[in-house]
Amino acid sequence: MAGRINDEDVKAVRDAVPIDAVVSDYLQLRNAGGGNLKGLCPFHDEKSPSFQVSPSKGLFHCFGCQEGGDTIAFVMKIDHLTFSETVERLAAQAGITLRYEEGGYNPAHQRGERIRLVEAHKIAAQFYVEQLESPEAEIGRKFLAERGFDQAAAAHFGVGYSPAGWDHLTRFLRGKGFTDKELTLSGLSQEGRRGPIDRFRGRLMWPIRDIGGDVVGFGARKLRDDDNGPKYLNTPETAIYKKSQVLYGIDLAKKEIAKTSRAVVVEGYTDVMACHLAGITTAIATCGTAFGGDHIKILRRLLMDNGSARVIFTFDGDAAGQKAALRAFEDDQKFAAETYIAIAPDGMDPCDLRLAKGDAAVAELVEPRTPLFEFALRQIVARYDLETPAGRAAALDEAGPVVARIKNSGAQHEVAVQLAGMLGILDTQFVVKRVAQLARWARDRGGRGPAPAPASQRSAGAYESAPQGFSGPALNLRSPAHRTERELIKLALQYPQLVSPAFDAYGVDEFTAPPYAAVRRAIEEAGGAEYGAQDPQEYLVRVREAAPDDAVRAMVTELAVEAILRKTVDEMYAGIQLVQVRLRAVDRRIRDVQGSLARLGAGGDPQHLTAVQNELWVLQQYGQALRERGADAL
Repeated sequence: MAGRINDEDVKAVRDAVPIDAVVSDYLQLRNAGGGNLKGLCPFHDEKSPSFQVSPSKGLFHCFGCQEGGDTIAFVMKIDHLTFSETVERLAAQAGITLRYEEGGYNPAHQRGERIRLVEAHKIAAQFYVEQLESPEAEIGRKFLAERGFDQAAAAHFGVGYSPAGWDHLTRFLRGKGFTDKELTLSGLSQEGRRGPIDRFRGRLMWPIRDIGGDVVGFGARKLRDDDNGPKYLNTPETAIYKKSQVLYGIDLAKKEIAKTSRAVVVEGYTDVMACHLAGITTAIATCGTAFGGDHIKILRRLLMDNGSARVIFTFDGDAAGQKAALRAFEDDQKFAAETYIAIAPDGMDPCDLRLAKGDAAVAELVEPRTPLFEFALRQIVARYDLETPAGRAAALDEAGPVVARIKNSGAQHEVAVQLAGMLGILDTQFVVKRVAQLARWARDRGGRGPAPAPASQRSAGAYESAPQGFSGPALNLRSPAHRTERELIKLALQYPQLVSPAFDAYGVDEFTAPPYAAVRRAIEEAGGAEYGAQDPQEYLVRVREAAPDDAVRAMVTELAVEAILRKTVDEMYAGIQLVQVRLRAVDRRIRDVQGSLARLGAGGDPQHLTAVQNELWVLQQYGQALRERGADAL
């Protein structure tokens, strides 16, 4: 059983790997103000960025789905790893050697399954690269050269060769300490009659990396006529490889995609290589499957749906390519980006085009030509005889619902006008009204109304439900008390030096909103704001660890990341929040005491009555001092 990772090492890993650098491997981040960054949340679908990262605090939080935490929590969530697996992966990136408090460090047994499978793929990728230099691999080197790829190109993309024998890789990985079970689970080996044998034999190998750069699978190209397998053989579905969730070349293209808000989707590994070598470094490809919804999610996080984003699909000009284009159009509305299709006039793919006409021809190909919706509509319309009224009507019946799916009403109207022109229907308004009618019917059948805005975009009065996991009155940001309590807790988490030591004297009962009271208690158990003023980074870690459950922990993260309502955050502003929360607590107590006096009446115990009257006088004097002297009276 794996030993527990030393706490100091966990802290060292957390401090050594900047959260913005890790998150940027999965989505595009932009300035959100106040030192924070924002992007489209990778944990739920959204159109406007409600996912925020605070590099200074080492935390992330999504105001839409409430996911949040530190660097370790982000990697655990997005890559489905255990805590130990995540720390081990980040430690490897940072060059930190971990210590284990029980049983010492034994990497062969103490790494989780995913870490082991990724490591096996990393070693296999290097093995294949080395094999490409062998005499046997001459056929593979010739294949690459005939397609215009030299040794440098092969090295850049990590292209390798799998030997033709039965178990070359299997024996090699066994020698590195991997078990037969691990080799089978990885998809690198498969069961033979006498034990595991290599899955890939005598083929050219392309490593498939996830967006973080880890090799998670391979694409293998047949080279010999006596190979009875398919032309391309991919890694089977494994714990680390899901073909619907990977894009070949995304590790190389992600930064340029984010920078230029542009992506080029091609059909194969050699097409990606050709595009990149021609200067189109935003090219990516699917891995033996159709381009679908999960691929769109990956791209949207990089493109950030900024309105000017463009996705260009290149498909072969044959019937299969046209079918692929129509299939891509089915998911077109999941993009906020403009989508285009690029097909070479002679039907060549980017690899063949580069070979025949050079890099400039490839660059010219992917310049946006035909909007994908226009291509899809023309494919539909071409099937009908537009010379007859019946043919035009039938084409409209099939094409109309396609246009009606366009969510933007302005764009829908514009495309409907274009459809009228394609069909040769002179009464343009008839087509526009027909499309609008189809859109209404679709909404009435399946629409549930617009989705609620993310929390970061709601008005102050719109958030009126208690966060999951808290009991008590609903959180209502129409309430000035709740708004002020929220602001003070944010200050205590983000600027503890401005509210310390006064904040630490505040009781949990001074916070009327249950979520804020729970966070106040967690701050207290973590050593208070005074501790935070001394060690801000460790302070937030301790507050999150002190939270009793995930709901409170999520609220801690949310308030630690959410922007302060005032641009200039100083002692004066902090003092105002401290005074307002304390003053409201005093006023509540005054009302309680006045109620006690009324209940005691003239016939009450004189000693008790005097004590209550004295408490009321002290509270009234304190309240007056707070109103007149502000923070100086605290």
